[in-house]
Amino acid sequence: MKKVLIITYYWPPSGGAGVQRWLKFAKYLPEFGWQPIILTVDPKYASYPQRDDSLLAEIDSNCMVFTTKSFELYNLYKFVSGKKEVPYGGFANESKEGIFQKVSKFLRGNFLLPDPRKGWNKYAYKKASELIREYHIETVVTTSPPHSTQLIGLKLKRNFPIQWIADLRDPWTDIYYYNQFKHTALARKTDQNYERKVVENADLLITVSEDVKRIFAEKSKLPIEAKIAVIPNGFDEDDFKINNLPDETRKVITYSGTISEAYPLESLLQALCLLPDDLKSKLIIRFVGKVPASVVDQFRSAGLEIELTEYVDHPRSIEYLFRSDLLLLVIPKVKNNKGILTGKFFEYLASRKPVLAIGPTDGDLAKIIQETKCGRLFDYDDRKGMRRFIQEKLSNPNELSNPELANRYSRKELTRNLAQILENSQP
Repeated sequence: MKKVLIITYYWPPSGGAGVQRWLKFAKYLPEFGWQPIILTVDPKYASYPQRDDSLLAEIDSNCMVFTTKSFELYNLYKFVSGKKEVPYGGFANESKEGIFQKVSKFLRGNFLLPDPRKGWNKYAYKKASELIREYHIETVVTTSPPHSTQLIGLKLKRNFPIQWIADLRDPWTDIYYYNQFKHTALARKTDQNYERKVVENADLLITVSEDVKRIFAEKSKLPIEAKIAVIPNGFDEDDFKINNLPDETRKVITYSGTISEAYPLESLLQALCLLPDDLKSKLIIRFVGKVPASVVDQFRSAGLEIELTEYVDHPRSIEYLFRSDLLLLVIPKVKNNKGILTGKFFEYLASRKPVLAIGPTDGDLAKIIQETKCGRLFDYDDRKGMRRFIQEKLSNPNELSNPELANRYSRKELTRNLAQILENSQP
């Protein structure tokens, strides 16, 4: 089989959607004639935001995985701060910003560019060079975040006759929490220069949505749009073969994943408060993941009953989706949010439970929800529309009405698309 070197910081036992994207690609690529060779950080040195040991069982026994050491500044942050976990999502998991957090954000934004995980780069580059020579590799994929990983690909492209594909799962200098790092003009220009060099020098770029494609295409004055492909995240049908789950005695609305204080929830809370008393008395709002205390207080102050569940492994997170009547998804109300297309949405889609989404009505998420008829996306201020939808779905539950269209987002079908891109990129 043809070989492809995949350089990814996030790999089991790390948890999260970024891990699953390339874990699933690696699972299905051999069916399309490609042998993935994985280069990742040694878990003993890594600074993972979440850990999910259940994902280790999904690594195919024939998959070649190589690890290296790393110098991790986030582990130093964790030690100095006394916290149990490293910051992630623009410090979304830290609800109170003291002087230590303010200084840390400034240092991160001005002295650790593109990001604090660049301490892995010199180790990863050395090992990648060895693997390219040993296995005669012609195609290399670098996937980010962390965007420092893309600089490994940039250096490899300069020194080896390879086809380099940069997979950019999130915006870089346009990520919604970017301004929290208080960059100086020099630091911002330096980071933008890194980004521009990556998008201009990669042979091909892959992004997760059409609007993110637009964002990266605008980073250069060169005509690079033609070399940017869109492969969204998806769901693995094998993960959703679950039976014999306990029945819920209440009506359950579930939000899965991290939520921050910046998420606009006011209209949703008003919509929930407008529900008939008999329905509201049967309702429970379940959060599966990290939730700031201020968000918890918002819901409780509105007289709503909530259930808090910390981060759980992937199989259990899917169980919670099946045990729900309605699934909640909120897109931050920030610049360039039309392209936010989270990995968890596709797992919502696979569960065939109705989805209540809040976000830009002309964004990429809105288009897929309309296409698959899996639910409704509402504007941030449409409390009346949200209330009607919630009442309808909780009173008359129904499943996804167009599963055939949803299946185009299965991991296997998406890997088929990736394999075609790899074929077309052959030197």
